[in-house]
Amino acid sequence: MQPIRFTDQFKTLLGVAREMAEADDVEGILLLLEGPAEWWPRLKRLRGKAKVVVAADSIEELAGAKKAGLETVLLDMPDSPVNERLTQAVLEAVADDILTPGSSVAALYSGFDADTIDSLSVINLDEHLNRLTGRDLRQLETRVPLDTLKIVVDLAVEIGREGREGKPVGTLLVVGDSRKVMACSRPTGFDPVKGYNRKERNLDDPRVREGIKEIAQMDGAFIVSADNVVESACRYLDCSAADVTLSKGLGARHWAAAAISRATNAVAISVSESNGTVRIFHNGEVVLRIEPYLRRPMVWRELEYEPPTPESKPKSKGDGAG
Repeated sequence: MQPIRFTDQFKTLLGVAREMAEADDVEGILLLLEGPAEWWPRLKRLRGKAKVVVAADSIEELAGAKKAGLETVLLDMPDSPVNERLTQAVLEAVADDILTPGSSVAALYSGFDADTIDSLSVINLDEHLNRLTGRDLRQLETRVPLDTLKIVVDLAVEIGREGREGKPVGTLLVVGDSRKVMACSRPTGFDPVKGYNRKERNLDDPRVREGIKEIAQMDGAFIVSADNVVESACRYLDCSAADVTLSKGLGARHWAAAAISRATNAVAISVSESNGTVRIFHNGEVVLRIEPYLRRPMVWRELEYEPPTPESKPKSKGDGAG
């Protein structure tokens, strides 16, 4: 991998970002690396008083930045598009209390050539996070490791965006606290993952993720352990939703997601069949809504809450159409 060059273009972009930070237009500078760099002392001199957060995919790429006293974020997602890596860097930085939700950052990155920092974008964290705070992310990570959560959420977004064989698909994935989730659910019939060893059910494997997409249209929920293994599929979630309040118009699948996330320490992720929207449920509430057709994957929406009524609340909270 070629070292990243410190070009005149990079120096100019850095100067613009620094001026924005010093004028309080942005909270700091987010530098996304595509390879190693050897110019950290120079960068430290040129940044002025601006906060600089460096994100990269390996510890080796971040070593120089750490030695220079800069904030760092480890991504470990080298094959992902730039916009996804930027989003993950923002999430990690907020979770570590490096960046503040509601602020903006000036992102410097390689938009054209991997060995050159040639692009600058201003990222409004409201558009990615809004009310999602570092504390919220840490609570989610306490229940489910952030790496596992990202794999499952990315899979859900792909299902919502792609569907299957030209048709929209709705599904439900429940991540973490898998023993209790299994105890709070029952099989709907045939379990397509039964009999496979744990390696053959691990979502780290792209082939496993593709297999899950193929069977996502079957009734019931996927149960995923905190270490990315699909423990079971086609499960009917049998939890009370007596204390759950949801947005108007959400169906049985979302009630099931809310109920299981309240009854256990799991995080539930639903995909709506009607529009592909992905919702993450934590403690019985929607904490994140993702629109798969937008390039920016992490978007909050204000939710219209209303108390459940006997007509709108299903008597039994299994997985249904959303």
